[in-house]
Amino acid sequence: MTTTAKELSAPGMAARTAAILFVFVIIFTGLLSAAYLWTKPAIEASATEEKMKLVDEVLPRSEYDNALLEDTLTLPATPELGLNEPSTLYRARRGGQPAALIFESIAPDGYAGKIRLIVAIRADGRLAGVRVTQHKETPGLGDYIEVKKDKNKARPWITQFVDMSLATVSDKDWKVKKDGGHLDYYAGATVTPRAVTKAVFKAVHWAEANRNQLFAEAAGKGGSQ
Repeated sequence: MTTTAKELSAPGMAARTAAILFVFVIIFTGLLSAAYLWTKPAIEASATEEKMKLVDEVLPRSEYDNALLEDTLTLPATPELGLNEPSTLYRARRGGQPAALIFESIAPDGYAGKIRLIVAIRADGRLAGVRVTQHKETPGLGDYIEVKKDKNKARPWITQFVDMSLATVSDKDWKVKKDGGHLDYYAGATVTPRAVTKAVFKAVHWAEANRNQLFAEAAGKGGSQ
């Protein structure tokens, strides 16, 4: 059987094609790496800005002077906060002294499911602020727990928690007024504010019980419950 020139050149052509593809892969990978390194600082800065916007809603920057996003603890799953996965807790300090704790909490029993919260509690036990970060409550009915959706712009419902503490509000008053408690609610939508109030109450109790240990932990380590 006679071997043609075309057949003889096939392996060489395949090797050449493979080499060209390899070079293209190397160049493309290099370009992707360069693009990532170029944009990484901007992406990180944007993420930091978004985190600080959220923190600013629950704790004024005038109340602390440390690098808040660097003074953190990784909390394990914390049932008291409704969290079944690790989360990050931020510690605010002023003049080296404890100022506030900022952390996540979840109300598992909202009308339409879980309601995620961010809570800031001052070192003296007073709530500095609470905000809803995620929910699926009924639009126009239960979604007033979110500041942007609340029609009362002068005093949104969620701001009622500011300055509440275990020392100033008895346990039985950590409820909506329909249930004999301290907090207002909007008619026709009580399940949602009940769930949020219960979650905030649990968060305040948890912070009170763990405050000293949380502030004493080395940054970056896991917190305790």
